[in-house]
Parts: sequence; structure tokens; C-alpha cells
Amino acid sequence: MAIIRDEDVLNGEPRIEGTRIGVRHVAARVIDSGQSPAHVADQLDVSLADVYESLSYYYAHIDEMRALEAENEAAFEDVRESSLKPKETVQ
Repeated sequence: MAIIRDEDVLNGEPRIEGTRIGVRHVAARVIDSGQSPAHVADQLDVSLADVYESLSYYYAHIDEMRALEAENEAAFEDVRESSLKPKETVQ
């Protein structure tokens, strides 16, 4: 497999070919959550080589990955701010 980009899938974010599993998703599980690459491969039903290739891509393109993470966080923040808030209780 390879790491590919397609604007029609995951908004063009890098992903494992033939899947909708993004490089950032794999990295988050291994790096942020401390899961072993073998466990991630098993849970996502991809090869261990795919997990390592994703991690390699992540580190080789770390600035791009951080920019994507920042964009994603900003989008979530926009949604949080624009979503309906519960009514304040009158005391």
C-alpha cells in the first residue's frame, strides 16, 4: 500500500490507499494514545507496514501534519462557537 491524497476523501488529507484511514488518525493512536503499532494495525484492519508507512509520512511531513491539525481544531472551534448553547437559567 501507499499513502495517497484524494480531494474526494478526507478533504484531501493523506491516507492509507484503499482505506479512509488518515495518516493523522494513525499517528494520534500511536503517538498521542500510546497504542502499539501492532495494536493499531489490528484494530484498524491494516497491515503493520501500513501503520509504519503512515508514521513515516507523518514525521517526514510534520509541518504539514501540524498545519492540518491546527485547521481541524479551528474548524471544531468554529462549530462549537456556532452551535446552540443551552439556555441560561434565571435565578
